[in-house]
Amino acid sequence: MTSSFTTLGLVEPLQRALRAENYQTPTPIQAEAIPPLLAGRDLLGIAQTGTGKTAAFALPMLQLLSARRTALRRGEPRALVLSPTRELAIQIDDSFRRYGRHLALRSTVIFGGVGQKPQVDALARGVDILVATPGRLLDLVQQRHLRFDAVEIFVLDEADRMLDMGFIHDIKRVIAALPQRRQSLFFSATMPEAAARLAGGMLADPVRVAITPQATTVERIAQRVYFVEQGDKRALLADLLTDRTIARALVFTRTKHGANRVAEQLTRGGIGAEAIHGNKSQAARQRALASFRDGKSRVLVATDIAARGIDIDGITHVINYELPNLPESYVHRIGRTARAGADGTAIAFCDASERAFLRDIEKLTRQSLAVAEHRLSARAGEPRPAAGARPQPRPSQQRAQRRRRPKAPPPRHGAEVGRSRGASA
Repeated sequence: MTSSFTTLGLVEPLQRALRAENYQTPTPIQAEAIPPLLAGRDLLGIAQTGTGKTAAFALPMLQLLSARRTALRRGEPRALVLSPTRELAIQIDDSFRRYGRHLALRSTVIFGGVGQKPQVDALARGVDILVATPGRLLDLVQQRHLRFDAVEIFVLDEADRMLDMGFIHDIKRVIAALPQRRQSLFFSATMPEAAARLAGGMLADPVRVAITPQATTVERIAQRVYFVEQGDKRALLADLLTDRTIARALVFTRTKHGANRVAEQLTRGGIGAEAIHGNKSQAARQRALASFRDGKSRVLVATDIAARGIDIDGITHVINYELPNLPESYVHRIGRTARAGADGTAIAFCDASERAFLRDIEKLTRQSLAVAEHRLSARAGEPRPAAGARPQPRPSQQRAQRRRRPKAPPPRHGAEVGRSRGASA
């Protein structure tokens, strides 16, 4: 394994930028991907967010584009990076700017949810590198503000998430419009069949770099599950957050409304929390991320789609308030802790309706989650009743039944005397 960036063949302006970022030792994916990319090879990379993959493709791209500099043409980028979310696109563009600070290359980012005029103006001035989300990208192509004729390098990032989000047809439209002669890079945390087919049609004799074994979870993450009734999840979450070792927690819900409810309940309980999901404006999402990143909010509650662009160090805990119905999503969720060599903890709440989701997760990750005990999860951890057995009411239902149960009428005097005499006999 390469122990220094100086041995990877990067030019001095890039090495200077890396020193300014205090990057000293390449991560495994950087060490394995950068040399073949500098040689012009296509690449299939299997790696999760947090492994350093952005630098793994950004550094060689910057070097190649700088070495074969050409005059920029209006609306015709030389490199295209396709990202699933606005947040991730912004972070990738920021990485290009930081790594390429000593190179005279232009980059810009385009995404939906904001006005397009500044993006159109940037394209009109000419850019070397364009980072984009699929929807806005195709909108600008349709409006003839953008062409792909000059694209030399194409990167598809987080391909499995793209497929989960329903972008398959958009991706195929982009690929079909690209020049045949190009260098292509394909990154995915997992490799389901649909992603493998997409990669097969997009790449030519690629180098394969698999840093995180397919569908396995990070070894530095301690994982545990609480079996809990659905109605007790809020109380369990609030109780767990009294532990101050949970310094920065990312909490996942399945729905946007659920994310709002959980964040509001935590805030009312005195725990700083923000929600992030697709219904929030881009400005609101950026404010929530900044508050979480700066430590003003201790908890960020997110849906899967909104969280896909989150790349924040220092997340100590990932809490699956609701288990995902796709086991691959669990891998993505918990991969946001244990970053940069730190340890992390992943906690799952599992109610009776989610048992099948848990089984799928354990099958995919090839490990059983440790069962944790809590006063709110004692009953939910018990075996389910046999088929045909009468289900026992939940504790809350039992309390309600006792409140509704009519009081027994007072006994007649004779009967009371008779029982008293019997008892004394």
